[in-house]
Order: sequence, then structure tokens, then C-alpha cells
Amino acid sequence: MQTLVEQATKHWSYLAPLLSMPSNDADYDARVDALDELLELIGDDEAHPLASLASRLGDVLEAYDEEHRPMPDVAGSDVLRYLMQEHQISQSGLPELGAQSVVSAILAGRRQLNWRQICELSERFGLSTDMFKEPTPTRRVAG
Repeated sequence: MQTLVEQATKHWSYLAPLLSMPSNDADYDARVDALDELLELIGDDEAHPLASLASRLGDVLEAYDEEHRPMPDVAGSDVLRYLMQEHQISQSGLPELGAQSVVSAILAGRRQLNWRQICELSERFGLSTDMFKEPTPTRRVAG
């Protein structure tokens, strides 16, 4: 029986390209395609032998995204506005936030989303609560 290191050595040349950080957008796109293939093969089977490979490949892609395609800091109200447009939701179609006047005040920047509202929106749209938090203002240091 081969040791784990011997098996890894034997197959590393096939796995290394998937697990290394992409060096450009073409490499990134190739890894996205590979992840799509893996996910199609794995389906909903979390115990599939390749599930951990898919997870690690997802981590590699996320790290590349964070370094090369950082998400801009946007206000929670901007995220809400986008989601409303994308899902064709009117101000009165968000009972999670309260009355239409509350939604209007949030969208106008006169009110901020509170934690309860953020949690409700996160659940409704299947997004992280971080998506609705207000960006942290940058502090200027006097010099």
C-alpha cells in the first residue's frame, strides 16, 4: 500500500494547477470552469470524494477575487436598492423593513438598516449580513 505522500506525489502534477493561485484572468476562468465541472459531478453529495477538492478550489478562487477584484464599499441602502430593482420589488413589498415610509427613508439615506432588518433581508435574499452593513469610514490621520 502506498503512503499518502507517495500517492500525492504521483498525482500532484494533475492537482497542482487547480490548487495554485491563478496568475491571470485566463487561469482564473479555467479554474472556474473546473469548479463548475466538479460541482456538476458532486451534486448535493457532501460526502463525495471530490467535495473537499471543490471546497479548496473555491477558496483559491475567493482569494484571487479578494486580491484582484475587491468588492467596493457600498451602503446597505445601495445593496437594497439594487436588489429591489433586480427582483422588481416595490417599497411596500418589503414588510421585513416596516412601512413604506421606513423603506423610503432608508433608500434616501435618512435612516440606516438596523440589525433586525439586516438579518431579515439576509434571509430573504440568501446573502451574508455583511452585504447590508454600512461601510466603515476611513479615518484621515493629521500629518
